[in-house]
Amino acid sequence: MRNVYRVLAYLLSIEVLVQGMAIAYAIAGLGKWVEDDGGVLNKQVMDSDNADFPGIGGFAIHGINGTMIIPLVVLLLLIVSFFAKVPGGVKRAAILFGLVALQIFLGIFAHSVPFVIVLHVLNAFAIFIGAFMTGRAASTVAAPAEAAVAV
Repeated sequence: MRNVYRVLAYLLSIEVLVQGMAIAYAIAGLGKWVEDDGGVLNKQVMDSDNADFPGIGGFAIHGINGTMIIPLVVLLLLIVSFFAKVPGGVKRAAILFGLVALQIFLGIFAHSVPFVIVLHVLNAFAIFIGAFMTGRAASTVAAPAEAAVAV
């Protein structure tokens, strides 16, 4: 179970990187479309299902990953933490769960108050660092049988 815990923690950190790359791709593609192709972004385009510019898939990846995949990974991490017997593992997983819940709220709220996106980005860094350190902590803990032999 410790390995599952470790893999889920590292997977969560990788998912945060995917989020950053997806939104960067989307914004860069949108910028290229506006600048090079004379595209105009307005409410009609945003509400349209047939908007087409390089990087539009980045918005979809960011949305799906952030509202479905990452919450699933962190929920599994929290569940596994109860069985993994990693010292402080439940606490770390619960903190990550809280940070992901906050991240979703900040992402949604940023549509109404754009400055909130700054907190969304800072919180993403906190999730990345926390998930990576959680995976690292699970990697450095000796298994109970190994600990008994070492004594």
